Amino acid sequence: MNKLLILPVLMAVLPAFAGGDDCMNRTTVPAGKLTLPQIIELGLCRNPQTAASYMAYESSRFAKNAGYANYLPSVNASANASLPYRNEQWGDWSYGASLSASYLLFDFGKRLSDQNQLISSWRAAGFDYDETVQNYIYGLIGSYYALLNADADVNSATKLREVAQSARDMASKKFKAGSVAKADVLKADTTLASRDLDLERAKNNREIAKGSLLAKLSFPANQDIEIADLPSEIGTPQETKSLDELFAQAQKTRPDLLRATANKDSAWHRRNSSFLKNLPSISASGSLSWNDTPSETYGAGSDNISGSIGIRASMPLFAGFSNLYGLRSAQANYERAVEQERQTQDNAALDIFSAYQNYKTAQTVLKQTETLLESATESERVTAGMYKVGRATMLDWQTAQSELVSAQKQNNAAKYDLFTKRAAVALAVGEIKAEVEEEKTNE
Repeated sequence: MNKLLILPVLMAVLPAFAGGDDCMNRTTVPAGKLTLPQIIELGLCRNPQTAASYMAYESSRFAKNAGYANYLPSVNASANASLPYRNEQWGDWSYGASLSASYLLFDFGKRLSDQNQLISSWRAAGFDYDETVQNYIYGLIGSYYALLNADADVNSATKLREVAQSARDMASKKFKAGSVAKADVLKADTTLASRDLDLERAKNNREIAKGSLLAKLSFPANQDIEIADLPSEIGTPQETKSLDELFAQAQKTRPDLLRATANKDSAWHRRNSSFLKNLPSISASGSLSWNDTPSETYGAGSDNISGSIGIRASMPLFAGFSNLYGLRSAQANYERAVEQERQTQDNAALDIFSAYQNYKTAQTVLKQTETLLESATESERVTAGMYKVGRATMLDWQTAQSELVSAQKQNNAAKYDLFTKRAAVALAVGEIKAEVEEEKTNE
């Protein structure tokens, strides 16, 4: 890869919360309904994990910049002052200063290999940050959809309780009229109590889902947050890329694949550097010194100002076999990096395949649950009408209501599971940012 692919969500996303207030220091959730892109912007601003990953990337960048110092001269300055003591007497002060410089002229490319290693490590750290951000965004997306699903379950449970209440009122009315037995009223009471329990459980699940989302945003779990539902067309069955196209795209955008390649490149340059360490190096050097030594002091009479220039060549001849073993170690690390890259590619291919198949299955499941919900809704409506005219029993009505409850829950789960599965495909390919931007344009 010719450029560093850092996910630009943190830097390029619209600063919805950064303009008028400091999102990192907020103590309360912003008012109003928050959309998914707004949730992500707020989370990226506050999340400590992505911030720590970014600091690791910055540290690697500074180390890379420090490596360029090898291409510049090395200059040292020193100064001294001394007071001699001899034969129980103190002499006069003597002073001196020196300036020396050296510059590496030629080292058979070791300096370049060292710098390329630092650059590859910097790129790997950038891809690691990219992956951390994408995984965090995927977690936020999952929590966001989970809260929407929990909200939908509460709404469904509320409507189903109203249906159970209507059944109970109808049974009570018919019992008073003498057209049904007391057992119908008792069955209706049992169903109503069950619906009350379902509603309380749904509310509890919603609180848990809300607390999970708030925790990911680094807010106390006991605060309130309002989120906007998604347009109905988002996540519906659509034209999707083939697996081959997804694999090809992942090679360009999936962070762990890019990081594995960068780590392999870094190991390759480290191996070269270990080999080049055994070759000669040529440097130029120069020095300039000034001394002020009293005449009665030993060594006086030398020039006050002196200097030298020269060329120095050096080559390691023997270092206790450390260079040899260092080279072998670097070669082994390079081969390990090659195998790790291959393993990462295999894992990525499996991730993409699994995410793709799960998404296609989720599309089919959503269609089936929509059909099931439509059928269960109509069945409950017809059964309720039949019960009113005495052509169905309370047991028939209860059965229809139970089927409606199951169908409603399955449809809610399938709807938001499809959203999550679609985000999983984007994560597997390394295009979470594109997924979020697409949802932003559809709002």
